[in-house]
Amino acid sequence: MKKIPFLRVVVAAVAAATGALVMLNSSAATSTAAASKDVAVVAGMPEVIDPHNLYSETTPDKISRALKNDLERVYVPNLRSNDVTVINPVTLKVVDRFKVGHSPQHIVPSWDLRTLWVANNAERRNDGSLTPINPLTGKPGTAIPVADPYNLYFTPDGKSAIVVAEAEHRLDFRDPHTMKMQYAIEVPQCGGINHADFSIDGRYALFTCEFEGSIAKIDLVHRSVVGYLKLTMPATRFKAVPRSGSVNPADTEICSSTKGMPQDIRISPDGKRFYVADMEADGVHVIDGDAFKKVGFIPTGVAAHGIYPSRDGKQFYVANRGSHQIHGVRKGKGSVTVIDFASEKIVAQWPIPGGGSPDMGNVSADGKSLWLSGRFDDEVYRIDTTSGAVTKIAVGQEPHGLTVWPQPGRYSLGHTGNLR
Repeated sequence: MKKIPFLRVVVAAVAAATGALVMLNSSAATSTAAASKDVAVVAGMPEVIDPHNLYSETTPDKISRALKNDLERVYVPNLRSNDVTVINPVTLKVVDRFKVGHSPQHIVPSWDLRTLWVANNAERRNDGSLTPINPLTGKPGTAIPVADPYNLYFTPDGKSAIVVAEAEHRLDFRDPHTMKMQYAIEVPQCGGINHADFSIDGRYALFTCEFEGSIAKIDLVHRSVVGYLKLTMPATRFKAVPRSGSVNPADTEICSSTKGMPQDIRISPDGKRFYVADMEADGVHVIDGDAFKKVGFIPTGVAAHGIYPSRDGKQFYVANRGSHQIHGVRKGKGSVTVIDFASEKIVAQWPIPGGGSPDMGNVSADGKSLWLSGRFDDEVYRIDTTSGAVTKIAVGQEPHGLTVWPQPGRYSLGHTGNLR
């Protein structure tokens, strides 16, 4: 098979993609206010200020006054060392490190932005917990026992925390402060349920099913599973690492894949599409959330994993972890792909110098830096969102879903900072 350069494959595939998103062109406040009436949100959910850009309230100038005394920090959960590394993003120095529960996976801002929860899901154990961090002091509080908290989200009205009990195929809805159980939704056909995002009106959520290669749609109003969508795979994917010393050209080319491994998911600014990073498909599935069908695919790089919108809501960053394996090797073919929301075209491709494993994280409050954990390299990456330049900081063992704090926005829907 003739060798096909990576970027040529990407460009060709993106050029074939169909559909476009409508982006807000700055207009008078009166027209924006009138347009907001188009979105009838669920009871208790804050209104959608700009229906063309649901990220309009997460721009750098919109940090809540309630956060004015919060420490500027990056909190990194280290899965294998069972602790949290705390970084000062100004000095790029580690300023603290403290123990938490077993297998901390993500650090999640609460709906009211006053607590950062460490989700300790205790892999292959029965002593999962949530450890609260006070953002004013950066110090942990007393952990609350919670069954299998792989990830944590919040209903758009703020009345419930959603503990993603991955091993149990279940979503546990709990009091957002005490974590007392309210009710549960069984999702039996969603093996590896883990990441989610919510419709623009708050009526449903899409959860990825990592081990089924599918997505589950959850009706939040009627508390039920709407259905499951199997993700079709592209004809090819990229080879992660060629075999050492190989002389076979096929070993450095793209190879076939038949089953996906969806990870992070994010909604488009206008709420019409969802983007799903797929670690096996090496790219992003484009989903029509209302119709619940796949409408496109954008190849990005080896093992697409995390998705984060830019502060102006015009682009999104895709972290390509560099290995198709759940437990990959160091110095993999990690990279970050920058995609324009409106055109769905790739505008930049940033490799991790010397190799790496960019996983989960978020964008700084000013939008100038993208922070990602280096999952298999025990380090964190601070990436300049203008140039793609990378700074590496050593942390604990197997860092995962880090949170950058503070962040602009009115409320948090969970994960590592899905604010609106």
